[in-house]
Amino acid sequence: MAEMTKRERVRAALAGAPVDHAPVALWGHDFLREWTAEELVAATLDAYRADDWDFIKLNPRATYFAEAWGNTYERPTEQRQPRLTAAAVHDAAGLRAIRPLDPREGVFGEHLRALWMLVRDASDVDVVQTVFSPLSVVAQLCGSDAAFHALATSDADAAHAALRAATGTLSAYARACIAAGASGIFFAPLRWASRDTCDEAFYRAFGRPYDLEVLGAVRQAPFNILHVCREHNLLDALLDYPVAAFNWADRGAGNPSLRDVRARTPKALMGGIDQTRLATMPLEEVRAQALDALAVGDGLFLTAGCAIPPGARAATRAAVAAAARGASRA
Repeated sequence: MAEMTKRERVRAALAGAPVDHAPVALWGHDFLREWTAEELVAATLDAYRADDWDFIKLNPRATYFAEAWGNTYERPTEQRQPRLTAAAVHDAAGLRAIRPLDPREGVFGEHLRALWMLVRDASDVDVVQTVFSPLSVVAQLCGSDAAFHALATSDADAAHAALRAATGTLSAYARACIAAGASGIFFAPLRWASRDTCDEAFYRAFGRPYDLEVLGAVRQAPFNILHVCREHNLLDALLDYPVAAFNWADRGAGNPSLRDVRARTPKALMGGIDQTRLATMPLEEVRAQALDALAVGDGLFLTAGCAIPPGARAATRAAVAAAARGASRA
């Protein structure tokens, strides 16, 4: 087969059509370079160019959605997530006080600017922007998942009021991301689409309707992805979501495998690499995981199940890329 461009490869894989090689990409945080639009774009381009990935998943700091509604965090001085210093919501009254925001202002505006710069500087490749689910953002505002779960259980009306406000903002923000040049959104419910955080009934009430509203706002984008974090996930209950691809930790405990999900949906699948062990995994095992995933066939993107750790070696990343492209560079 003739060599494809990156966009041709991605679009063919999304359609389940033959490709010259499976699209491949990894993404992760550089926690020290995520605090201005310029730093974030530079870090993203450095990671993209180092291994010539087939698409870019913009990976901003995970706190900025909650920052928009008033959470505060300590900026890290080492490679770790920011530390929460103050949560915006402490009770049901705090949930009711959440209001829609202008998605062009504040930290939302900062990240739209970063997205625009990235698309400008990587014009030959599809870029997807991370958007957290309303449930995950409102829970962050409560300081912990357990705190939101308790508030939602005791005052469902207050929880739904907060979720509606967040959904309106995140839907508008998702549309703005597409207008800024993103090919789609990387939609992430974080820990909530996991039985370790809530059961299916809770998610049906407080997650699903708001997820679908945000995804519906960008339904026409060609490269929307549902990303389900954590082990013991609820992916089987979300396979009807209107996205082009599913990404999850297919090697995580209690999670379906790539082959399990291939049997249930014709949509593109993204995974194969165990990100939890990538920093220390021997290269032979990296290659073995990659080749096992690639055997699923058309419609497969070779990726990790989530963000890779900052300590992942260049040789490890190169082994993933080489497996997809059919030649060893390690």
